[in-house]
Amino acid sequence: MPEETKKFDLSGDGGVLKEILKEGTGNETPHSGCTVSMHYTGRLVDGTEFDSSVSRNEPFEFALGKGNVIKAFDMGVATMKLGERCFLTCAPNYAYGSAGSPPTIPPDSTLIFELEMLGWKGEDLSPNQDGSIDRIILEPSDKKRSPTDGAFVKAHISGSFEGKVFEERDVEFDYGEGSAIGLVDGVEIALEKMNIGETSRITIKPMYAFGVTGNEAFKIPPNATVEYKVKLIDCGKGLEEWKLSDTERIDEAKVYKEKGTNYFKKENWGLAIKMYTKCKNLLPNNADTNEEVKKLKVATHSNIALCHQKSNDHFEAKVECNAVLALEANNVKALYRRGQCNLIINELEDALEDFQKVIQLEPGNKAAANHVVICRQKIKETKTKEKKLYANMFTKLAANDKETEPPRETDVLSKCGEWSEEDAKREADLTLERDNIIMI
Repeated sequence: MPEETKKFDLSGDGGVLKEILKEGTGNETPHSGCTVSMHYTGRLVDGTEFDSSVSRNEPFEFALGKGNVIKAFDMGVATMKLGERCFLTCAPNYAYGSAGSPPTIPPDSTLIFELEMLGWKGEDLSPNQDGSIDRIILEPSDKKRSPTDGAFVKAHISGSFEGKVFEERDVEFDYGEGSAIGLVDGVEIALEKMNIGETSRITIKPMYAFGVTGNEAFKIPPNATVEYKVKLIDCGKGLEEWKLSDTERIDEAKVYKEKGTNYFKKENWGLAIKMYTKCKNLLPNNADTNEEVKKLKVATHSNIALCHQKSNDHFEAKVECNAVLALEANNVKALYRRGQCNLIINELEDALEDFQKVIQLEPGNKAAANHVVICRQKIKETKTKEKKLYANMFTKLAANDKETEPPRETDVLSKCGEWSEEDAKREADLTLERDNIIMI
């Protein structure tokens, strides 16, 4: 007599029983968020088949753990290895309950599914849901704490490319500032979704890894997809902005302003902008009545503008200068920087106006005076070029008109004499008529 196959109680109350028919390979199983692909055949306890992906010859795909299938399916599939086949017996409260699923599944039905795990894809953590950051949980954790903005993070990372490890280290940083320690964006984004104690494998496409340049030190070529094994060891609690009073928001804003300045000194323009932006967003919306808030906002927008100038992003720099001038219309520094931006983006009249305004406010400002001279010279050169351009255009148009001018018709009336009787008697010779004269 064959030995009875062992059944596993997945629900703890006998409501979901699993019986393995064929062992799967490896040790990994899918986790919540993965897209699984499988075959199934569903039967009632009397053997009546009510649905089958096998019969349709079409694998069934769904996002695991998202409530898109019956409870028993989410529970059972999460325990399956690649290639595994099993029976899953599901009590009504883990299937379709007292309602059933007419017309094929009666109310309060116990169901038996035969399942086969074909494979799964990791959870897409990318901001645009384009598959550029893919996570597979290797060791889950029931500690429900994840890093939030500004929180202390401690993790162990191991990066590999084509099976070869190129870096392995422990990292400690404040969440949102990972790039300061050379952490690729994809790892930092993934960490926000991880729990303390969790280990995951993160597959990261170039845009969130080493991009079009690659990494020479790590021997990573341009446009390379890399893989990181990441364990979140610990993390603190981030700032809960909604709990802060106006005074506390100002204090926290000053902290981020200082961080921004430190990154600016290191010429890390990206992180400097990020920190200054956090400072700006934390400040209360009472700059019109609170002088301290107004000064902080002016300084923050001004610093962001300078960072954008350093990054050669003069359009964004101009936006920040405008924000300063909305708060302080006569801010000389903002006027001067906006003038520089306008000059570079070839808004010459606007640039001249900005520099002239600076001189009105500070008559001895030599830098602004020099830029006024530069603007006038460029405006003059531009007008000369435009004049020459238009002159050439008109010359060409005139030449084209002359080439396409239709032939002049002979003025037959100018040589007409009196109509004689001989003319009246003479028959018309149509061969002498011009073929381009329309006869009516």
